[in-house]
Amino acid sequence: MSAPPRRRRARTVLALPLAGALGLAGALVPPAAQAAPSAPVTAAPLPADDFYVPPSPLPAGRPGDVIRSRKVELPQPTPNRLADTWQLMYLSTDALGRPDAVTGTVLVPKGRNPATLPVIGWGPGTQGPAFRCAASRMMARGALYEQWVVNDMLARGYAVAVTDYEGYRPDPETTYVVGKSMGPALIDAVRAAQRLPATGLSPDAKVVFRGYSQGGGAALWAGETQPAYAPELNVRGVVAGGVPGSLVDVALPLNGGPGSGFLLDALIGLDHAYPELKLDDALNDAGRTVVADLERNACALDLLTTYGGRSLSDLTTRSPLADPAWQKRYTENTLGGSTRLTVPVYLYHATKDSLVDAGQGARLRAALCRLGANVTWKAYDTDGLAPVKDHMWPIQAGNAEAAAFLADRLADQPATPNC
Repeated sequence: MSAPPRRRRARTVLALPLAGALGLAGALVPPAAQAAPSAPVTAAPLPADDFYVPPSPLPAGRPGDVIRSRKVELPQPTPNRLADTWQLMYLSTDALGRPDAVTGTVLVPKGRNPATLPVIGWGPGTQGPAFRCAASRMMARGALYEQWVVNDMLARGYAVAVTDYEGYRPDPETTYVVGKSMGPALIDAVRAAQRLPATGLSPDAKVVFRGYSQGGGAALWAGETQPAYAPELNVRGVVAGGVPGSLVDVALPLNGGPGSGFLLDALIGLDHAYPELKLDDALNDAGRTVVADLERNACALDLLTTYGGRSLSDLTTRSPLADPAWQKRYTENTLGGSTRLTVPVYLYHATKDSLVDAGQGARLRAALCRLGANVTWKAYDTDGLAPVKDHMWPIQAGNAEAAAFLADRLADQPATPNC
């Protein structure tokens, strides 16, 4: 029996999340102590799922304006001890320049004057396309694998604005690794954090964009996009690791390998962002079944355990990797093309990265340097580490150096680029 064709859904989008900092991070970083979930404290009595459904039509306003918010308590004791936390939905801009709605989370350290705090725009790593995987929902369940990084930033006295990226809602349309969508989503998470009156954050706060893997891509896209899109922000730097800068160069090694689920997720994300691509037209019946199931059920770990080892030739009648319409969009979403980053950048990558090709990471560094960016580059030797761990290792091994670079930018210290 043939699989049903994919349904092209309405394009009223909201928030949320190539190969990102995967759900195997727990293999490298022990999870924080767990506590029994406490009842959420809500500022707006909305059922959990309804909170993620954007209003139609969207309200008038500027990118970064808050549509709705609610204060929450997280089930893990460390972030609850460190910060007050709000979930929020805010206006943003999609890859085609149209208004959309995105969800996210803002955490403000307790016991400090929020008007004096810097704001870190944190792009989470890959969460997976299913609605249940949204970073804000994972955080609310105590299951965000990068929570330890967020906790570290909170302990250092930084407010943290976390975007879900575009498309996380009960009927998801995520735009995974689409830079033209991720950049505005992360920028507007910072704007929303500053505009939510309850946070007390200053509109003049110093800002740094940070993330690893998908989140590293989001941080760089935010850095490239901000001068024209959000010139009012006081941005001091970008910290980006494991960046999928060239989607084609990352995709080709993944096809048929352990990380092929991330390739499928990326194709789905591009298809949602750009309606003319029509992924469904390129899928065979087996491909339609796999894609529908992946969108409905897959979080980051599932992309490896359930959807790894699949070749596009088994799922498609023609390859989206070679199609001119797709290639045009790949090119548009390639970092280091023509826009010079105007703030210092800390860029780092694993030397033997099996998920986000290390060669394209080094070429991204060279491209940014040619454009005149102030880049500090660090390669972490992962020779001999198992696949997946080789991708994840730098987020742990490089945290101290990334944090030091971030602190220096906020202290107005000069960067020392090594282009």
